[in-house]
Formats: sequence, C-alpha cells, structure tokens
Amino acid sequence: MPEDTMRVRSLSGRRELLDAARGDLTVRQGVLLYGPAGIGKSVLVAALVASSAAHVGPSGTVLHCSPAEEDTRLPFAGLVDLFARIPESCLAALAPEPQAALRAALLHGREPDGDRDRLAVRVAVLDVLRALAATGPVLLVLDGLQWLDGPTAEVLAFVVRRVEGLDVQVVAAERVSEGEQPERPRCCPPGTVELPVPPLTDDEVARLLPTDLPPAVLRAVQDTAAGNPWYALELGRAAPRDGAAVGLGRNLPVPRRLRTLLLDRARTLPETARRTLLVTSTAARPTLTLLRVAGFRDPAGDLAEAERLGVATADADGTVCFGHPLIRAAVYADAPEHARRQAHALLARAVADPVEQARHLALADPYEDETTARTLMAAAESARRDGEPDTAFELAGLAARRTPADLPTERADRLLAAAEYACDAGQLEEAGQAAETVLAGSGSARQRVRARLVLLRNAGQALQGAHALIEEGLQDADGDPEAEAWLHHWAAVRGLLCGELEDAARHARRAARQAAVAGDTDTRIGALATLARVRSLGGEPDAADRALEEALALTGGAGAGPESWGLIRMRAILALDSDKVTEAQARVTELLAEIGEFAGVEEVMATLVALTRIQVRAGHCREALRTAARCTRAVAETGVQAAPALYAAALAATAGGSADEARQLAEQAVRASEADGDRLFLLRALAVLGQAELLVGDPRAAAAAVEALQRVKELGAAMSAADPPLLHWYSDLAEALVVLGETDAAGAVIDEARERVSADAPGSVLAALERAEGLREAGLGRAREGAVGLRAAVDRLRRLPLPVDLVRTLIALGAVERRARHRNAARTALGEALETATRIGADPLAARARDELTRLEAGDRDGEGRPELTPTEARIAELVGGGATNREVAAELFISVKTVEGTLSRVYRKVGVRSRTALAHAMAVAVIASGAATVSVGDDDQQPSTAQAVTISQPGRVRTARAVDNRR
Repeated sequence: MPEDTMRVRSLSGRRELLDAARGDLTVRQGVLLYGPAGIGKSVLVAALVASSAAHVGPSGTVLHCSPAEEDTRLPFAGLVDLFARIPESCLAALAPEPQAALRAALLHGREPDGDRDRLAVRVAVLDVLRALAATGPVLLVLDGLQWLDGPTAEVLAFVVRRVEGLDVQVVAAERVSEGEQPERPRCCPPGTVELPVPPLTDDEVARLLPTDLPPAVLRAVQDTAAGNPWYALELGRAAPRDGAAVGLGRNLPVPRRLRTLLLDRARTLPETARRTLLVTSTAARPTLTLLRVAGFRDPAGDLAEAERLGVATADADGTVCFGHPLIRAAVYADAPEHARRQAHALLARAVADPVEQARHLALADPYEDETTARTLMAAAESARRDGEPDTAFELAGLAARRTPADLPTERADRLLAAAEYACDAGQLEEAGQAAETVLAGSGSARQRVRARLVLLRNAGQALQGAHALIEEGLQDADGDPEAEAWLHHWAAVRGLLCGELEDAARHARRAARQAAVAGDTDTRIGALATLARVRSLGGEPDAADRALEEALALTGGAGAGPESWGLIRMRAILALDSDKVTEAQARVTELLAEIGEFAGVEEVMATLVALTRIQVRAGHCREALRTAARCTRAVAETGVQAAPALYAAALAATAGGSADEARQLAEQAVRASEADGDRLFLLRALAVLGQAELLVGDPRAAAAAVEALQRVKELGAAMSAADPPLLHWYSDLAEALVVLGETDAAGAVIDEARERVSADAPGSVLAALERAEGLREAGLGRAREGAVGLRAAVDRLRRLPLPVDLVRTLIALGAVERRARHRNAARTALGEALETATRIGADPLAARARDELTRLEAGDRDGEGRPELTPTEARIAELVGGGATNREVAAELFISVKTVEGTLSRVYRKVGVRSRTALAHAMAVAVIASGAATVSVGDDDQQPSTAQAVTISQPGRVRTARAVDNRR
C-alpha cells in the first residue's frame, strides 16, 4: 500500500496532530486516523505505537495487522496477523468449544461454520484479550481498516464493544476518498476519537522534497501533490532538475507506479469514456458544455462510470472536477502523445477564450509556424493585460519555440517578452534562462540590452555586483538614447541601494535627459522618481518634491497607471516622513487596490512594504502584521527571500508581535541585505534590530542595540543620508546608550542629531530627540529635568497621529517618574501608555507598560520613598559584588571603564556604602532576602542571575524589586 512504500519518517507538519492523538489515548480507548491514500496515516500510526511502547512496557502486548487489498477476500486473514504472536498457552487456557473455533479460524483446524462457531470465535478472542489485559496493557494496531476482511471485522466489532474497563486500546487507520468519513469505526471501541489527517501545506511539502528542485518544478510538484506527502515524494523523485522542463507546454512527469495506482480501474473504462477523461484533463476549465462543443454526444454518461470510481465528477453546474489534481495529471501523462495532440486540437476549436485557444493550438501542432507564433504572442499580451503573467510567460515561450529558425530576430524578441513576463510572475530562474539565451546568441545590440535589463530585474536588491552588467550594456546602447536611458536608470537604482547617492543622482538625471530625447515618458518618470528618492534620503525634501512634481506632470493627470505607481508610493513616503500619516495611508491603500493582481511581484512587494511602514507609524499594529505576512507570502512564491519583505515583517513584529520575533526577523533582514549589498535596506534592517533590542530593556539587549544603531549611524554618514527616519534612529541610539550608562556618548549623539535638524523638521523627530534628552537627564541623576523634557515630547506627540511614538514616550516618562518616586505621575503616564498600547495592538509596548506598573505596585506595597537602581546600575552592582574588576564589568556590558566608574559611584551613594566589599555584602543580603536563587527566569536550561533592579530600604541594605537579566 502507499504508506508502506512511502516510509517517510519525517513528521513535518504532523506534530500537532500527533500530540492530539497521544493526548486522546490518555483518556480514550481508541484513536482512528483517516484520510486518502498517501496522506501519511501509517507514519502517524507508527509514531503513535512507538510512543505507546512505554505505556505497554515489557509486560504488555502489541497485536498488529496491516492488511493489503488482496487480503479482503481471505476470511480471518486479519485475525491470523493479529494473533501471530499470541503464545500457545493463551489458546490452551480457553474452554474447549471457543478454543476449537479459534484454532479453526487461525487455520489450525476446519473453517468455522454456522452461527454457533462464529460466536465461539468472538468469545475466544475476547477471552484471550481479557487474559492478556490481566497481565499488562494490550494495544491493537489496525493499519488499513479498509482492507480488513469481513469475518475479522465482525469479530473486532463484537470484541471492542466489550473491552470497557480493560486495559485495551486500539490505534487504527482507514483509507477514505477525499472528503469522506471512515466506514469502519465499529472496529474500534465506543468513544474512539476519529482524527482526519489533513493535507500538508506547501512549505511542509517543500521540506520533504530534494533541495535541488528548481523553483518552477517545486511549484509544479506542490500544485500536483496538493498536500499529499507520498504523491509529493514520488513526483519529486521523478521530477526533472531543469526548470525549463515544466511549463511552456511541458507537464510534470507522473511515475508509472503512481499512474497504475490511480488509474488501475479507470483503464478498464470504455474507450469513449477514457477519451472524454483525456480531453477533460487537457482543458483548463472543463465543463460538460465544453465537452459537448468538442464533439462528445453524452459527456455526462461517459463520466458516470468514472464518477463511481472516484476519478472525476460533474457538479450541478456542469463543471467537471477530478478527485485529486494528481489524477488529472496522471490521465494526461498516461495517454500517448498523438492522443494528447488530438485532445488539444478538439479544444482549440471548442474554447471561446483566445488565450486558451492559442495554447491548445500550439500544443496540437508542435511545429514551427509564424502564424501560430503570432497568435500565441497576441494571446500572451492579452494574458498580461488581464493580470496573468504566468500564462503570458508560458504563451510567449511557446511563441518563441514555434517561431521558424529563419526568423532569429523575431524569436529573440519573443523570448525576451517571455523573460519579462516571467519577471512579472516572480519566476526568476525561467526569466534568467531566457535572457541568458538571448544575450549569448543575439546579434542585435538592443536585444542584448533588453536581456541585461531582465537580468538586472532578476537581481532584485542585489545590485552591488551589477556594475559590469550595466557598463557592458551602456557599450551596447551607445548611440541609442532610449537604451542608454534604461541603463542609466538602473545605474541610479544601483547607486541608491548601494548608498552611492551622488552617483545615483547623476545617473538619474542622465536617464531623464536621454529618455526625453527618445520620447520614452515611462523611463523618464521612473528616473525622476528615483531622483526624488535620492534627494529625500539625502535630507533634501524640497528637491525631492520638485522631482516628483516634474514626474507627475508627465503622467498627464491620467490617474494611477503603471508609470505612476512608484510616484504615488514616493509621495506617500514623503508624507509619512512629514508626519502626515493619514494622507500617506490613503495614498498607498488606494494604490494597492489599483494595482490589484495586475502588477509584478516587485511592485506588489514595494507597495506592501510601504503600507507596513505606514501602518506601524499610524498605530495599526494588527493590520501591519497582516500586511507584512501578505508581503512575505507574495515573495515566498518566487522562491527568493527578499530583504525588504523580511524588514517589513520585523518592523511589524516590533509593533504588534514580540521582541524575540522582531529580533530574529531583523537579523535575517540584515543578513539578506548584506548578501545583496543593499545598503538602503541594511540601514532599515539594522534600525529595526536596534528597536527590537530596546524593547527588551536590559543591559545586554541595550548593548546589542547600540552595536546595531552605531552601524546605522556610520552607514548613514557614509551615504550622506539625512532624512527624518535616520534622525529617529539617532534618538534610539542615544536611548540605548543611556540604558548602558554611557550618558556622555548619548549626549554626543544627540548633539550631532541636533546639528542635522532643519528649521522645518517634523514634530516626530523633535519629540524623539526630546525623549532621548529627557532619558539622558534622568540617567545623569537629574530626574526633574528629565521628566520636563519627556513631558514636552508627550505634549508634542499628542498633536500628531503617532500613537506608537506616544506610547514609547509615556513609558519612558512613567519609568523616570517611578524611579524618582513620583508615584501618581508615574501611574498616570503608565496607565495611559498601557490603555493606548492595548487599544492599538502594540503588544510589546503593552508588556513594557505592564512591567513598569508592576514595579510601581511593588514599590507601593513597600511604602519607601528612596530612589532605586536602574537595570544597568543593578547589573554593575551584581558584577562588582561578585568580585569583578571595573575592566571586567566594562567588557561584560560592552561599555567603557569610565562609565563603570561613574555608575559605581552613583550605586555607592544610592545603596549607602563606601567600598566594593560593603557592596558585595549588600548584594548578598538582597539575594537572600528575595530568594533570587530559586526564581525561574523562563527556560528550563537557564539558571537565574542575581542581577536585580534594587531599591534602597536603609543605608547598607538593598531589597529586590524584580529578578531580571534574562540571558539570551
């Protein structure tokens, strides 16, 4: 049977189901797994039996049978298998009549005959199970109930109704058709849990398959297997390792044994019915009406027998559906080539859709023919206009193959069109193969330029190494203003991503000029949009606005067409950077609705990334998570992990997910950006990584935040970047430095940011700097001044639609007021922060607010009014108390020795001691008083640290407010 052949020991995608079955077996006497052939029932049964071995133990008994289809005709074959390991002593202990009947059933005598003999067999089996259960647990494993012979099934149905109270359990599996229920639950004890085994997801299927499958082949296997692991494995073994071997009229090969399994009975159908099935499998959208038009007199009658066999069926509307996508593929693969061509020819005359008609025409006549090629190209262009780039790619590729060899220019043009459509569809490998073919063989300089443009699109964000590709293209384009404009625009995009802003601006201006000479409005608009991005990143919003206005004027105000999509996004981002969040969101939301499914993967990804950024700033945290997930799915279909999508996911996680999730995604985005040489998204990914570390709030995370944000500062300086987001990140860096006690370094960062702030800087930038300055003042021991600065930032943010920024600042204000023992002020700020964060779905910030409120409540219960140590002060006190030198402390916390000395002086004053020895004693008292050595910090394999946020109870004595320092 399929599961025996499969032998897949990976339980990918089945852990939850397996855990549920194990849980059910702890309270029930049976579990019945059911599903179609190959879905993985036997793998789960084996895993369940293995995990039940401990319960059964050496004193228990496992009785197993796995019947095959041919066993159904053999009476008591299942019982023979089940009792194969039953000791003779068990049979000998039975009463004479049941013993004789059972021995007969087990082929130790004549076959039981008559009702009394059959009853005797049932009684004998029940008595044996009772005897076995008296000495230990009994597990009956029935893998393949659908093939269990009738007599055995009747015996089991009798027995299982009478095992209540005995230590007897049943684990069973039954094959059923897609969507059907099991037919033999009576072979399991009453109350048995019936668990359907669902299909695997595409990602889970991918983990089962060889890693060398090209993306196009992997997608074909996933689509055809439809979540069935055995089907996927068989298809994967036989699948070609060349991506060009599927698509373009080529179908995924279906191995012979799969075809035999699926079509064994269908091959016995009458010739007319088999022919009807073949044409049905060939049509893109088969219906009874289409089959009638194709010349079949009674397609419903032809399919009636196929429906009985579960091969295909027609619904009430006449739509014909196969029982599984693999059956459809198997029917097509099982037919001889000439029969397939005849089927395509019939459909070419029957279908009304010109795109489908062209495809069938090409597959019916696999010859070079210019008329056929032109028809296919027209259909490809129509499919692209209708938002079907995958179909357009297939048709254009077919057109290239059908183009006569004596028309090489036309063939190369069609192959280039196929490559461009493949880019739109995210089929990067196929696009690259087509472009490389043209680049290697074309004698036309312009065609070679177009091929290079496809390769540049294929590179995505990884344009750092594309300099030679662009330079070689410019040599081919010399004297062709339009081609020169294309390549200069790509050089501008490369410069933007690589942080070479002046080069990017120069190439963008050159591209716009050459496009104007050539009359290429679209390229001119794109170049001006890129120039606007460069000027915005360089902190020149007015220059960016001028470039955008010039580009928008070229669109003629005709609305949101493909040439204006980038402009709309750019205007939205400029609005976002100016704190006009509502305007930005309206623009991008409308754009996303406009482009729908008509845009390529790059456009969709860029728009979703922009929308995620806007939603996070607007405080729509749950929506941001959904948008980022949608972006991830869109990119995943291309088989490429894109840095922008990872950045969006990390950013959304900082707002509505968790700090750990945000950190992991941000680290992935950093690695992807570094691999691509994409400095633009490296800046953003590092900034999000810093923000994620800041969410944790402990010194170790703050040190990691400083490391990430310092890189942001250095990269920004190298790029001469000065846009508002960068100034926000400066504020984050200063805040992280304050957490570490590096107040002098924080001051220097704030001063540098202040020098970059223009007179018309957005309010959010000023508020972020005020927050950083307020925290620095508090870090210097000037809590009153710090609170004044933070309140000013809060007041400024109340006038802006930026709830996430407001919550961050309220938490900072509440923490400063709490440490200064201004409890009412702290409670007011933190309460508002928690309410707002909860309302907008900002879960990480809500957790921070709750944490601060918990500390505040702990202080209320204590009733003392002295200031407490900050997390960094507490960590330094712990390390010094443990005997570490100042230099060792600095190395541990990634701070300077000078900072350790200054912080230690403040700790001495707060704790009321004058020496390291006295501090060590005070810390030991704190640990003993708090029971910190027994406090769990979450992970079983971690020991809690004695690092504490401590408060003063009296000179020379400290007490614990919170056991912190969750080591990562």
